[in-house]
Amino acid sequence: MNLTAIIVDDEANSRLILRNYLEKYCTSVTILGEAASVQETLELLETITPDMLFLDVEMPYGNAFDLLEQVPDRTFEIVFVTAYDHYAVEALNAQATYYLLKPIAIDNLIKAVDHVTHIKQKEMALQDAVLVPKMAAVESKITIPQQDGFEILEVADILYCEADDNYTKIYLEKGQKLVSKTLKYFEDLLRVHGFLRIHKSYLVNIGRITRYRKGKGGSVVLTSGKELAVSSSKKGALLDCFK
Repeated sequence: MNLTAIIVDDEANSRLILRNYLEKYCTSVTILGEAASVQETLELLETITPDMLFLDVEMPYGNAFDLLEQVPDRTFEIVFVTAYDHYAVEALNAQATYYLLKPIAIDNLIKAVDHVTHIKQKEMALQDAVLVPKMAAVESKITIPQQDGFEILEVADILYCEADDNYTKIYLEKGQKLVSKTLKYFEDLLRVHGFLRIHKSYLVNIGRITRYRKGKGGSVVLTSGKELAVSSSKKGALLDCFK
């Protein structure tokens, strides 16, 4: 499972060391940003919702606990990274997921990431087992997981879906969504709603196709004007939809 993270530490060298460790030993973690103070972190969190926050305790103009008091409804997991062990009780009270001491031991860092991964997997499994099946019964609507719960989408508003590694970009009439599910997941979910896999990267709403252009595989043009390639192996199934 892929995770996203923000590193918060007022020491640039400490941030660099942690980033390098994560890139080398925890390749499932993508660093979305870094911050050196409480204010910088709050500004980042206005535009980014990570899965986890690597958080130093002592910073200028406020500490980690001051920060957490200003984010009461957080959905990310907290991994404290500090040179001091006497903050452990406060970290526990702040519902921290893990507590790492500097200098960071690689084994402990891996354990921290594995622990957060396990928590996030359980959250996603709960959504798949409870929320999605319930909403699947609602005609022409699907749910997509969000950091703070789930969002309901009208199937008719979806133009197409595009694979992005283990994520999927959902393109709508207005805007797009990035969801931590594979394209195969949405292929299975949307098949009954008239969606077809036309390429290893594309799942398209058949009802949104306005034109087919010939070629080895050809391409389709959607109501939005977007043109998508069709793989030669998927061409037959696509043309069968219009017989």
